[in-house]
Amino acid sequence: MKEEKRQTTTIAVASGKGGTGKTTVAVNLALTFSRAGKKTLLLDCDVEAPNAHIFLGTEGMESSRVTVRVPVVDESKCDACGACGKACRFSAIVSLGGKALTFPSLCHACGGCVIACPTKAISEGEREIGAAFRGIFHGVDFAYGKLRIGEAMSPPLIRVVKKFKSDAELTIVDSPPGTSCPVVQSVRGSDYVALVTEPTPFGLHDLKLAVEMIREIGIPFGCIVNRAEAGDRRAHDFCLENDIPVIGAIPDDRRAAEAYSRGIPLIDALPDFKLLFEELGGRLIETAEACARKEVRR
Repeated sequence: MKEEKRQTTTIAVASGKGGTGKTTVAVNLALTFSRAGKKTLLLDCDVEAPNAHIFLGTEGMESSRVTVRVPVVDESKCDACGACGKACRFSAIVSLGGKALTFPSLCHACGGCVIACPTKAISEGEREIGAAFRGIFHGVDFAYGKLRIGEAMSPPLIRVVKKFKSDAELTIVDSPPGTSCPVVQSVRGSDYVALVTEPTPFGLHDLKLAVEMIREIGIPFGCIVNRAEAGDRRAHDFCLENDIPVIGAIPDDRRAAEAYSRGIPLIDALPDFKLLFEELGGRLIETAEACARKEVRR
């Protein structure tokens, strides 16, 4: 299925490490935008450990199986020539002991082995890797994916989640933590990336990695410092020294942690956080829409 031309401003929320408050920011931003009258789509692309649904709900969600293509070998036609193994860059199929052996968890579904096989012994079958879910909660169009336990590759499922059609004016992408392939797949195509960090040595270390990744991709970005008073100012200083805009800072507040532990969005639990996210969202959407317009002009 071909992706339709994007007609929505897309903001990805990412982080160099887990536990910085990325999902908290994504969910509260989506709710804030929706309540301000913007048709909003929230995509939880952290398919290995999705949790945005804890704050929004799952009752009545539509679900669908997600599959990938994998090679199926007809042993009656296979002469163990090894052409398939030579064509596969990922060692997902090899010729051993007089027959072709497949390793479906390594397969990237490129179809190269099918083309390379001279005896036409290889065809493509399907393997289920997880499920995708969709619903509308609190006025937010919401979708997420859940990878099957033991699956090694999440990007195929992330691509399915990102293809959900919506008439939303604004899309918020809750990315996986870190800087690996799933994160790249999640943020790709966004107009702006909000990197959530924390004021600790570990937070700064992983923020630097995330900044390198986003700059390599070439997407405009800024930083949000969560639990701002809990540590030191090294994250702020790093952003200042490297010309990275600090979009906002979220205070360290025990009440926020208590609301989070009960699955209550911060903007519903704490009036001062409601105002904070309205201001943060206003700055984000203004910047992201300006970046989107610049991209269209290019």
